[in-house]
Amino acid sequence: MKIAIVGAGIIGVTTAYELASDGHEVSVFEQRSAAAEEASFATAGLLAPHLLSPWSVPGFGHALRLLGPHATVRLAGGLNRANWTWLRRWRNATRAHSAPAATLERLAQYSQARLQAIASQHELDFEACAGRLVLLRTEQERTQIQPALQVLRDCGVALREIDAQVARQIEPGLSPEAPLAGAIHLPDASAGNCRLFAQLLRQGTQGSGVHFVFNTRVDRISSSPTGVAVQGESDVHRFDAVVLCAGMASAALMPPLGLRLPMAAVYGYSVSAPLRESTHAPLASVVDASQQISITRLGQRVRIAGGAELAGADAEHHTATLQRLYRTLNDWFPGGAQLSSGVQIWRGARPLLPDGAPVVGASGVPGLWLNTGHGAGGWALACGSARAVADLIAQREPEVSLDGLGMRRF
Repeated sequence: MKIAIVGAGIIGVTTAYELASDGHEVSVFEQRSAAAEEASFATAGLLAPHLLSPWSVPGFGHALRLLGPHATVRLAGGLNRANWTWLRRWRNATRAHSAPAATLERLAQYSQARLQAIASQHELDFEACAGRLVLLRTEQERTQIQPALQVLRDCGVALREIDAQVARQIEPGLSPEAPLAGAIHLPDASAGNCRLFAQLLRQGTQGSGVHFVFNTRVDRISSSPTGVAVQGESDVHRFDAVVLCAGMASAALMPPLGLRLPMAAVYGYSVSAPLRESTHAPLASVVDASQQISITRLGQRVRIAGGAELAGADAEHHTATLQRLYRTLNDWFPGGAQLSSGVQIWRGARPLLPDGAPVVGASGVPGLWLNTGHGAGGWALACGSARAVADLIAQREPEVSLDGLGMRRF
């Protein structure tokens, strides 16, 4: 089949790889000049387990707060109708624990296994590290996180609830002065450089059944005939199938086809800094549960990621959020990163649906497939989602359940 993919972020690149592996002729349309230039550019880097990653699934120990210095979401520019509607749906999902948490966790595990297989087969070095600590500042945080831990246990995820002494043995760089009630140790967790993996995979697929068309914006999806119309051209590029993998742009392309997704761009930040002193830096990744901030070792750099705001793409960087990232780093790993030079600050959108889960599978429109809305879990879920979509297009039953990830829930 001739298949078009819209979007060359981590979701689009992995989907192209899996479809090409099945023998399809694939064209990827991307409005930027390279792969992984938008939401996949400088992510937190966390892979499975997914459920304990910041902003993974609503309703697991983190209350919705809209006001004050510890607000869950910063409302930059005020509360308009679209933001209020999305927040109301997100709050309802939080209260009802309606997110398909177990499905997402199993998909993340499946995705991690698929990613490791791809990396091994093609010898891709993407600055991977193994192991994670979820740091708990208080006993109250330990209580709040229990529902998420139960889901992980039910999904067969290896985890240990440990005290502060054991946590500091696992991550010797942790400050001895930081208040630490305990931690959750996830020995099989992993992390890595999302953008680097996407670019390496893109280079490997170029010329092997995948054609990347950069600097090209798709203006419209055609259902009769199936295809895409790109900016500046009157004719439709015809394909046997189209897969939307373009985050917020996916949602914008759907209404003319009678489809709507309640997707919001929830922006987060990351700071990537050169390693200063290895013994004072994390060996792998840690998550500050109360701050919803992650600190991850990526090769010779440390990446701190967190924050959430509903604002425009061109909004100025929020100084207080960035200061919170720096402060959290210094709380746990003082002196571990060089912050005076060579620092990269990034603000990027999480294309997030109210229940925190993506849409993976058929759209309801013949020839149009969806693999979008992964929110903070794009990197963690990419390889598994891609393989599942490829299986569905080939009319095969995916190896992993997609219950709760379809369009019908909206």
